[in-house]
Amino acid sequence: MPLPTGDTTWPPPHLGPALDAMHTWDTWWSGDPDRLESLYGGSTGGGPDPKRMQYAGGVMGRIARWWWGTPTAAGERRTKLHVPIAGDLCGGSADLLFSEPPRFTVDDDTTQARLDVLTDDGLLATLQTAAEIGAALGGIYLRPVYDQDVADRAWITAEHADRALPEFTWGRLSAVTFWRVVREEDGQVWRWLQRHEPGRIFHGLYQGTKDKLGRAVPLEDADETAGFAPLVSAEGAVETGYDGLDVVYIPNQSSRRWRCHPRLKDWGRSDLDGVEPLMDALDETYSSWMRDIRLGKGRIVVPESYLQSSGPGRGASWNPDQEAFAGVNVLNRGEGMALTVAQFAVRVAEHRDTAEDLVNQILRSAGYSGQTFGIGGDVAVTATEVTARERRSMTTRGKKILRWRPALAHLVEALLAVDQYAFGGGTVPQRPTVEFEDSVQEDPLSLANTADVLRRAQAASTDTLVRMAHPEWDDDQVAAEVALVRQESGTAVSDPMQAGDWP
Repeated sequence: MPLPTGDTTWPPPHLGPALDAMHTWDTWWSGDPDRLESLYGGSTGGGPDPKRMQYAGGVMGRIARWWWGTPTAAGERRTKLHVPIAGDLCGGSADLLFSEPPRFTVDDDTTQARLDVLTDDGLLATLQTAAEIGAALGGIYLRPVYDQDVADRAWITAEHADRALPEFTWGRLSAVTFWRVVREEDGQVWRWLQRHEPGRIFHGLYQGTKDKLGRAVPLEDADETAGFAPLVSAEGAVETGYDGLDVVYIPNQSSRRWRCHPRLKDWGRSDLDGVEPLMDALDETYSSWMRDIRLGKGRIVVPESYLQSSGPGRGASWNPDQEAFAGVNVLNRGEGMALTVAQFAVRVAEHRDTAEDLVNQILRSAGYSGQTFGIGGDVAVTATEVTARERRSMTTRGKKILRWRPALAHLVEALLAVDQYAFGGGTVPQRPTVEFEDSVQEDPLSLANTADVLRRAQAASTDTLVRMAHPEWDDDQVAAEVALVRQESGTAVSDPMQAGDWP
């Protein structure tokens, strides 16, 4: 049986470095200050002196040297501010890839019609979400699923990389096991394992502990797996209807830290890998800026004689907004009766310059241009100028497309096969051609001026000019538009070389 049979450690120990790294990236991506303090050990006050810990070695010393690893002093409120730039990075990566839906085309008309139904707006939303998760965790798994009680067609779902045990053969995914915790009770953990192999999926339910997989139990013991019990074979497998592996893995970028690890070298790399110290420094900069603002609030120090008693045992106060005051019956003590105004300077320029430099360095290290994230203004420019300013982002997008295009072709072929297996319809599953749309659209006025110059120079046909103005149109739409243009301009005449018989 391909699924585990003994009480093994789970997750497998060799996944430890990858899972630890993904946990760190996921914490930064979540944007939750509480999780960051918990990750770096700075959530509790009254512990060891952070200054002493910073000189220590090992894990504790390394954590204490992070700004988020410095505990809040006892008796003080937390004033740490988090800038969610990790979420902006991953979201921007997904927007660059799937701001426009990719086009899938096949040769068979019946299959194309069914493919158009399967790849509706729901697929684009799934791909956008998957791309953002993959940018954060270093990779994403996609696979087709179906449920005849839910929908009349198959669809695509994403599986996260921190809940997957992949197997690669010569750099290609050959099998993968996904796991999910379906119940926790009295220290016992029930895990649902799904192992995907070419043509079939093995399902198994295990009762164990937090660190141990435990023993296999019947699928009927959990509500999430009970529905698969009548479907599995004697080996515990369910047929997929697709001869190949029905799962694709899209690494975000090539791995750096695990390139020499025999079992992790094919895993992807997060956009956040290596920029964690810079994000920590950015949070420290903004928190220092806000601290300057708090300390810079104007304060008035008044002599005790100016205070108004609030009654026995209730202290005294002074109202700075009161317009008229009664005379103070005290001896004149010179400067001791003066009001003292305390106003600290707020270092706005220094903090802003530091923050901008850190943001630019984070974006550059992750492979993006500042213009992509609105740095540099929103002045309207042509598509050519936008591409020039965002060249680094466009280069990163192109590298990611090289990984996404073949994976999507394989995925859509599997989707067609699974849909045919579950719902029929006479389609012919085949691998489609995948085209990514330009993420930067040309300005219509610029296109019109270019087309006008080309027409006056007689350097392009009407068909070429229509295709330039409407790159999203198919051949039938272009032909219809060309006919209308010729009719309105009076050039819709028949070819004299094909006009009847010559006298």
